[in-house]
Amino acid sequence: MLIKVLGSGAGGGLPQWNCNCANCSRARAFTNGLKPRTQSSIAISEHGEDWVLVNASPDLLAQLRAHPELQPARSLRDSGIAAVMLCDAQIDHVTGLLMLRERTSALPLYATRPVLDDLSSAFPLIPLLGHYCGVEPHPIAPGESFRIEPLTGVRFTAMAIESAAPPYSPHRNAPVPGDNIALIVEHVATSARAFYAPGLMHASDAMMSAMRSAQVVLVDGTFWTDTEMIDLGLSGKHAAEMGHLAQCPANGRPGMLALLDTLPSTTRKVLIHINNTNPILDPASDAHAIVREHGIEIAEDGMEIQVQP
Repeated sequence: MLIKVLGSGAGGGLPQWNCNCANCSRARAFTNGLKPRTQSSIAISEHGEDWVLVNASPDLLAQLRAHPELQPARSLRDSGIAAVMLCDAQIDHVTGLLMLRERTSALPLYATRPVLDDLSSAFPLIPLLGHYCGVEPHPIAPGESFRIEPLTGVRFTAMAIESAAPPYSPHRNAPVPGDNIALIVEHVATSARAFYAPGLMHASDAMMSAMRSAQVVLVDGTFWTDTEMIDLGLSGKHAAEMGHLAQCPANGRPGMLALLDTLPSTTRKVLIHINNTNPILDPASDAHAIVREHGIEIAEDGMEIQVQP
């Protein structure tokens, strides 16, 4: 089973178009080894020809151009994208759906009922796409396993997680189960497993158990500290208020690094969905060195991961 990281950045990417923080300035000038990053999305394949796109970034067209293997060219109009699956309804995970409007058939879209509802009313991308290719919705029930054609050898299981609904959602301040999910992806023949959660505010016992059962864990790397945006004067909100668990501990709670430290030493651990302000993006920073000392990787656009038992 193959996972390609199409985009490893959080909303806005790196550099963010209107940001002049240290990371964005250096990435814009190509200094300090800071690599630009597009907004978060991965693609999953069984054999490297047909793919399930997990989250549709606003940067999707650039990501597809950077990965020609997602265009197998089997016919005059073609794509390797068999379906799209959404972890949430955040703008940086759904607006790329509009870039797929030239499809010649309805787009299979897998998401929870709350996400499909948000995309049918508050942010009506599904009705809008009805005027173009159309959408074939497939509601996901957290806790249930399912397969997506033609990836018949891959089994997906969604887990409801604690995070935040988008600001436009009617349940922004009253979360409901299914606003956000993590994914367990299993190659049935080999039992190889990956765990993916680009937005994670709290890791329950069930969540930690799912991570321990996976050979590869790609998990929320948005912020280094809970007060990162406040300290930089960019926002008045804590990371937790935005639905993210920072890498460092805060308010007596362990951070993401401590949680990942509890996983087996054989687990491949990757931080993804990294905000442009996060110092781990700078290879010369102390934060970057600390993450690497913990045996944790920092996702980059174009990273390719073979998931093996």
